[in-house]
Formats: sequence, structure tokens, C-alpha cells
Amino acid sequence: MKQDYYEILGVSKNATPAEIKKGYRKMAIKYHPDKNPDDKAAEDNFKKAAEAYEILSDENKKARYDQYGHAAFENGGHGGGGFGGGGMNMDDIFSQFGDIFGGGFGGGSFGGRSSRGRARVKGSNLRIRVKLTLEEIANGVEKKVKVKRKVQAPGATFKTCTTCNGQGQVMRVTNTILGRMQSASTCPTCQGAGEILDKQPKGADSSGLEFKEETVSIKIPAGVTEGVQLKVNGKGNSAPGNNSMDGDLIVVIEEIKHETLKREGTNLHFDLYINLSEAVLGVSTNIDTVSGKVKIKIEPGTQSGKILRLRGKGLPSIDHYGNGDLLIHINVWTPQNISKEQKEFFEKMIKDENFEPNPSKFDKSFFEKVKDMFS
Repeated sequence: MKQDYYEILGVSKNATPAEIKKGYRKMAIKYHPDKNPDDKAAEDNFKKAAEAYEILSDENKKARYDQYGHAAFENGGHGGGGFGGGGMNMDDIFSQFGDIFGGGFGGGSFGGRSSRGRARVKGSNLRIRVKLTLEEIANGVEKKVKVKRKVQAPGATFKTCTTCNGQGQVMRVTNTILGRMQSASTCPTCQGAGEILDKQPKGADSSGLEFKEETVSIKIPAGVTEGVQLKVNGKGNSAPGNNSMDGDLIVVIEEIKHETLKREGTNLHFDLYINLSEAVLGVSTNIDTVSGKVKIKIEPGTQSGKILRLRGKGLPSIDHYGNGDLLIHINVWTPQNISKEQKEFFEKMIKDENFEPNPSKFDKSFFEKVKDMFS
């Protein structure tokens, strides 16, 4: 059940307009967000007080409320003039009731947006691409790159903007049916900085900035992926003025294709080709991993399509969930050009029982092998 508007403002039903205004001012000061930072309950009370005043300060709305209560404004009964309770916008409240506090709801010692001081102007961000090998991704790496960015030129000085008197914003007051409304907008002269260039050194632009090449060290964690963006704070372009702050350097990761390894998330895939004799007799061979060569043994009678899994030989997770695996795909290479003697040998083997395909129940199908890969 909604709380009574008179009760919210702490006034009686016979209160005069001046008493209603005074009651609202008292509640607004008590529950103002600047005096109660990060206090949801105070913010809700502040909105309730604004809603109550919006109704009780209007003669027609007050009469309807006195007769029907909250039901007078249900189902759109505000006629577009209300705040709608919980959906109220704080900026609307600040501006709509500015005249309650003598020429600016944000203009008092505790007030609104301007009490927070002018915003620090931030320079624009820079974006670069950094190419990494799989080995660098596996281990993490520190890269040093040269960046050409805008910085304040030596000798550049700034003075207070005369348009906004250093506030970074200009105020505009208009008269409405609810009284005087005050709104703020970014100063068009200083773009919110509160300062303008006073002395422009030679070689500097109209904002007192010049280009400078700088070497930036970038620490890249292990396990990054293609397209990941890393941020280096304060290594973007500078902004003009003494109250400014530098933008950031955005680093976009680009992965260099490996000659033999293919990446799939944190897992790596390696296609190993062996000849028919090696498949029949077995063989030991070296394969590539991101940490160097590893020797593996291929058992005699290995079939084409067999997958060997080297656990933990893949890439690390950027979220520190461990390493992926290295999956070795065995491909038995069938000779395409053979000698007369070789041909005669294979012709003799066509009917040999050892050369007859005989998949046992222990041999997994291709789809079962794929399923095992992701299990």
C-alpha cells in the first residue's frame, strides 16, 4: 500500500502551499543522494518526496488526491505529468524542482551535479594490434611497442574559461507551468574542461598538444585469444588543460598461424602422417608442442584416424582453469607410386588374412573418437 503523500512530507492535510513547499525542502535535504551516497533507501525516500510534492503543489492534482487518494492517479491517471513512482529519473527531479532551492537544485552547498565539481576531461583512446605466436600465448609475454600519441606540449599554459567560469558547464533557466526549471549542458567553449589554451607553443595544435613517440611496455597474460582487448591505462592521447587525464591504449591481440599446430580453445591439434610400414611395425617420432619437441611412440598395427591425447600439453586458460590437451591425429599415408616389386608384394597380400580389414569390438568408430575428444 502506498504511503500517504501528506505523511511523506510531514505536513497536515490542511497545510498551506508554503508549508507543503517547506516540508518537501526538508525531506529533500534529508534524503538527498549527495548526503546519502550509495543508500538505496534514502534514494527511494527522496523520490517519494518528489512525487508527493509534484501532486500536492498542483491545485488540481491535490484536489483529486484529497477526494480519491492514490486511486486518482492509477492506470495513467497522472495524465503524463507525474513521475510514476519507482521509475522516476533523478535528473528529472533535480531539474524539475530547481526553484525549490532558490535558483538551482544542483546549486546549493550539497547540490546535485555541480557540487561534484567539473568533470575531468579524458583524452581519446588509442588502439593497436599486437601479433603473438602460439608459444608466446602459451607462456605469456611482455611486449615493447612504439606508440605515437598526443601529449601536452612543453610551455603550454591554460586559463579559466570565461564562458563557464571554470565550471565546465553552462546553466539555462526556463519558466514552466511547474515553475523555474534549471538545466546544465557542457560548455561549448572548453568542451567541459573548464579551461582554455592561454599560451600555444610552437609546433603545438590549437589545444596545446603535440605528437610524441613513446615506447610502451605491455604485459600480456598467458592464454589470450584472437580478438581479446587489453587496456594499458593512461597511454592514450592526452587532453588539454590542467584538470585533464590521459586516455588509454587498447591492445587488440592477433594470433599468428602456427605451421603445424591448430588451435581450438585451449586444445591443440597436430596431424601426424606415418607411412604404411610405420603403421604396421610401429615407430617412435618427435612432434611439435608449444613447449618444444616431444617424443611419442606409435604402437604396431596403429590404424589411420587414431587419436592420441597428451594431457596438459595444450594452452593455458586465461581464467586459470588449467591447460588444454594436445590431440595427435594419426594419418596413415598410402603410397601412390610404387615399384614393380612393391606392386607384386601387395598383390600377393590382397588375400592374406593379415591384410583383411577386421575391426574388432574394441575399435572405436570415427564418431566415438570425436565424442571422446570432447568428453
